[in-house]
Amino acid sequence: MRAAAGAVDIAEGDGCTIISAGALATLDGSVITSQSDACSECRIHVVPGRAFPRDAKAPVHWGMIYYGRDDERGGRPLGDYGAVIGEIPQVERTYTYFHTGYSLINEHQVAIAESTCSQRRELDVPYIEGVTEQFMTVEQAQVFALQRARTARDAIRVITALMEEYGFLPSTGGSEALSVGDPREVWVLELFSVGTNWRRGSGTPGVIWAAKRVPDDHVTVIPNYVRIREIDLKTPDTLASSNYMQEAVDRGWYDPRAGTPFIWQEAYAPAITEGSLNRLWLVHSSLAPGLKAWPNRRFGGTSGPGTVSRQALEGAAFYPFSFKPERKISVRDVIAFQRSVFEGTIYDMTADPAWLVSDGQGGAKKSVLATPFASNDLKELLRVASHRTIAQHGYGMVAQLRHWLPDPVGGVLWFYVDNPYVSTYVPVYAGVRSTSELYQTYDARQFSEGSARWAVDFVDNLLHLKWQAAVKDLLAVRDPLENEFFTQQAEVEQKAGELYRTDPEAAATYLTDLTRTRMERVVKMYRELRGTLITKYTNNAY
Repeated sequence: MRAAAGAVDIAEGDGCTIISAGALATLDGSVITSQSDACSECRIHVVPGRAFPRDAKAPVHWGMIYYGRDDERGGRPLGDYGAVIGEIPQVERTYTYFHTGYSLINEHQVAIAESTCSQRRELDVPYIEGVTEQFMTVEQAQVFALQRARTARDAIRVITALMEEYGFLPSTGGSEALSVGDPREVWVLELFSVGTNWRRGSGTPGVIWAAKRVPDDHVTVIPNYVRIREIDLKTPDTLASSNYMQEAVDRGWYDPRAGTPFIWQEAYAPAITEGSLNRLWLVHSSLAPGLKAWPNRRFGGTSGPGTVSRQALEGAAFYPFSFKPERKISVRDVIAFQRSVFEGTIYDMTADPAWLVSDGQGGAKKSVLATPFASNDLKELLRVASHRTIAQHGYGMVAQLRHWLPDPVGGVLWFYVDNPYVSTYVPVYAGVRSTSELYQTYDARQFSEGSARWAVDFVDNLLHLKWQAAVKDLLAVRDPLENEFFTQQAEVEQKAGELYRTDPEAAATYLTDLTRTRMERVVKMYRELRGTLITKYTNNAY
């Protein structure tokens, strides 16, 4: 996604979508937060909580989300989180949490999802070693929050306090939006940096931030674009930094004498682009079709086939911060959105006329090569119009948080690697002590048989031999395995819950062994599938 003029350019590789829901908006009463990330560091591992001496310091790292091609130090071992660029006082006891490029969930069912957004260029803070005052990245702040917080509100307090004191350093070049959830509620926290003139110890916050609670019966979507608009600090469901408006006033971006309300989104962010609007449109129009007259971008509508350029873009203000869905949603609904390639809409890249070939009877049909994930070279050759999908390659999760279960059982990450359209979601419970080594191994520069990410990516590439046909082979083996994980969920959680009441260690062992076994089954399935695909769709001549 390319940001508008006056903003940071956010590359396609940084495309991350958040979908979150309050407990009264879900079928089972769980709080859901999710992210489909595009981050080169995808190795999921458990970082155990531990005790520290009273005067200990905690290192602050740079490069935590980058690995392999994006990291000059590529090949670093698991647990090496990059260069140390600062330190802060350590707490005496930290909590166990799960980490990839961004940390995900802790032992108390606090979960955080991340989406990089755009901001005005004047707010940029480029990192220059030994020069840049700010040193608190959002991914590092997430780590500290999950190490120290037992609730979503606590996590927000940790993140914002650290960034106010040490300064927000954007590692991806833009602003950040987080969805912070626990078993009772979910919040959106949005963070803008303050430019290069800020100094630590100046008494002014090193970040501009606002946070808003998602109503319990609502869903919210963050598509690489900030969602908060008006800020009412009279309500306990809205929080903000002391400079949330003043920075805009001082920079001439808002005049309080004009008599117009202060709009957070418009003060600090550029105009929204198609790559964010299409995601907002899909989720809103699908879950709340009667809420308002959404633009009709499905085939058969007034827009007809073609591109979005035939319609005026409606702008960010058209979409509410959150909305009440017309039906309650589940984890599987969120997964379906993460896998969406906008089938049946003007954003469906497989519907481009460039894919049409002769059907041998004087008509046309869709080529078996038609894919929503065409390479840049293929797009250039065929001149296929490019639209982004909900998710891109990297990793992602759907966090299911439930207050009526013990924390080690109630919190579960439905986790995938690579491309969610191709990948399998594996449930990883908060009480798991370790993940499979297959999910702890990945280097983008070197193929490895011992890597889950490479196993999925191998199949992803083979599917392009004859995408339309080969995808059916994928679904034939993936869907039964994934369905099994969902079907067994109640039974697994009942057994784990009973074990935790009598023998917590046995429960942790049970969940850990089950998770590792499932991860290994997933990789085995992809290894076998690649043999099927290369055999069926080989270009070898007899």
